[in-house]
Amino acid sequence: MLLARLLRSSLLVGFLLGLTACNASAAGRAPIPPANADVALAAQPGKAKAVFAGGCFWGTQSVFERVKGVIDTTAGYAGGSAATATYDQVTTETTGHAESVEVVYDPSKITYGQLLRIFFSVAHDPTELNRQGPDVGTSYRSAIFYINDEQKRIAQAYIAQLDAAKAFPRPIVTEVTPLKGFYRAEDYHQDYALHNPDNPYILVCDRPKIEALKQQFPELFTQYKGH
Repeated sequence: MLLARLLRSSLLVGFLLGLTACNASAAGRAPIPPANADVALAAQPGKAKAVFAGGCFWGTQSVFERVKGVIDTTAGYAGGSAATATYDQVTTETTGHAESVEVVYDPSKITYGQLLRIFFSVAHDPTELNRQGPDVGTSYRSAIFYINDEQKRIAQAYIAQLDAAKAFPRPIVTEVTPLKGFYRAEDYHQDYALHNPDNPYILVCDRPKIEALKQQFPELFTQYKGH
């Protein structure tokens, strides 16, 4: 998002409109297969958490907050320490953090495997190493921060399944790593795409993800109006 700070410049708007690396192509793509190793829906309503990193957290959050069964989302940082979990520090690419989103969901309405399918399908490109579109660096890496062994098992099995099926033109580079801490990002990052719909970065890089969610998973899509 270092580039995003400059997007009020009309010179950069034209540049971004020519980008093809912001996952806009996902809108015209068929959904990838569901996870074979998924769990069944829970018998009773409840709350569970999942943490995903897929480039700029603005876009990742804008997708998951529009998924039926998701109760809440929070943009934040994972992979580093609490002492370095600030935007100014994370953007130095020296803290070990990845821009991430914590997803609180009802496991009686949506499964972890379904969340993973959305993560890999429309939230980001899992074959890009340490970048997403115009954002480059380890803080924009693709990562799944698992909370328990079941999440680890499902995530690793799904990556193997998708690679074996050649669901993407290149191998998946997503890290599967234990969650050691999730740290909420600054207030102005929360629901950023919702509150800044005309920002050129949002228009080019994030709005297509929402459209892809609507097209590929209409049964899971819901409108979001913020808190």
